[in-house]
Amino acid sequence: MPTITTIDSLRNHVGQTVTLQGWVHKTRSSGKIAFVIVRDGTGLCQCVVENNEQTGAVFADARHLTQESSVEVTGTVRADERAVGGHELDTTGLRVVQAAVDYPITPKPHGVDFLMKHRHLWFRSQRQHTILRIRHTLVDAIRRYFNDNGYVLIDTPVFSPSAGEETSTLFEVDYFGEPVYLAQTGQLHVEAACLAHRKVYCFGPTFRAEKSKTRRHLTEFWMVEPEIAYASLDDVIGVAEDFVCSLVRRVLQDHRADLEALGRDLTQLDHIDKPFARLTYGQAVDMLHASQTRELLEKDLREQTARIEELTAKIAELEETQKTARKKWQQEKAAQDIQAAREERSDLAEQVSNIPHHMDLAANFEWGSDLGGSDETILSRLHDRPAFVTHYPKEVKAFYMRVDRQDPRLVENFDLLAPEGFGEVIGGSAREEDYDTLAARIAEDGLPRESYEWYLDLRRYGSVPHGGFGLGVERTLAWLCGLKHIRETIPYPRMMGKIYP
Repeated sequence: MPTITTIDSLRNHVGQTVTLQGWVHKTRSSGKIAFVIVRDGTGLCQCVVENNEQTGAVFADARHLTQESSVEVTGTVRADERAVGGHELDTTGLRVVQAAVDYPITPKPHGVDFLMKHRHLWFRSQRQHTILRIRHTLVDAIRRYFNDNGYVLIDTPVFSPSAGEETSTLFEVDYFGEPVYLAQTGQLHVEAACLAHRKVYCFGPTFRAEKSKTRRHLTEFWMVEPEIAYASLDDVIGVAEDFVCSLVRRVLQDHRADLEALGRDLTQLDHIDKPFARLTYGQAVDMLHASQTRELLEKDLREQTARIEELTAKIAELEETQKTARKKWQQEKAAQDIQAAREERSDLAEQVSNIPHHMDLAANFEWGSDLGGSDETILSRLHDRPAFVTHYPKEVKAFYMRVDRQDPRLVENFDLLAPEGFGEVIGGSAREEDYDTLAARIAEDGLPRESYEWYLDLRRYGSVPHGGFGLGVERTLAWLCGLKHIRETIPYPRMMGKIYP
């Protein structure tokens, strides 16, 4: 009886007869040999079927296999560095578990809207498969960091009677006749827990009803939020810095080849190490007004316009190749290249059209305004490593952030901007530990006092300096993988106007 194994374990079975259980990724055949690429969730393996007396029936079955049919393939394992996955199966047996008919995501090009509608199938593709495996590692690395460093996991509620941020970006839910909100953050609840356990974290889905369709926004995303008692702003920043470095190291350690397959420039990640850059909000405003910002955007405009012209010429050449190609696989390859070039050109055209607006926003940015997405993109591109921006104006930040005792116009907070234009991946602060100051902030923001009495109790009974931050999994994954759009970072993205499947 052949051993049932997985593709990632074939190296342990060279010369042995095994059975793989998986799905047909693609097939091709000649007069005497059929090649079936099988995937099983752990990798890809080329299964070779010869047309001879012993395997003639298997060969005939193999030639009629369809994409994504589920199969069991039996054969002898052979090492071959040229083969996908480094091993091949000399096939002697084939059983079709279920024959898939008209699988919708074919090798031909498909638009993003089509792929999003078929997201439940799209993440079988190699690119999506790779991204979601890296996500798994990132989530594991997040949990390991906090579990290994003495933090206690606290599960916070999804329904909340009060808001952690402004209520305009919350989803309101009817809770047995009482209006409550889907959790925008677990922070307020883990603050209570840190006064019991000293170092805690929560990790789960959060919801934002922000009406934004940018590449960085989801209405449902995952966030990890540590909270630390007896901690200053500098203490919290130090944890965030060490935490991010540990995540980068783990993903590089486990997924270097995967990142390269995604086209990620690893030189940008290899040098991520402490200390990160630090600048105050005031310094960030000065940087936006500086000539180097305008020069950066003008360079973008020149380079991206030139690239659009190159892509237009390339598309014309590929279309001619597609017309004259004699073989189907050549036509399909040209069609895929045309689709990729058109998508890149469309993305660049959108960016080029926005550059004058970004120039105007940066040049006219006023002190006292919150940093927007384009501002964060510019600032992060002006640094080759992550950068902390600290001490924002009090009026644009949440009520719970500690007022700067040296300059009451400011709060003791920070955003961590990932380099290469990826922008904010962490937001955090020292929390206001003084009862009177916090009560005044709640009143200033027009929040209902009765909803926050439990939160004020934390300042009545044993209040201490404390702080924490939140890291968004999807934005962090987009940065680590070098992805243009956040929609690829989560199995089922929820965006404005997109809820299916």
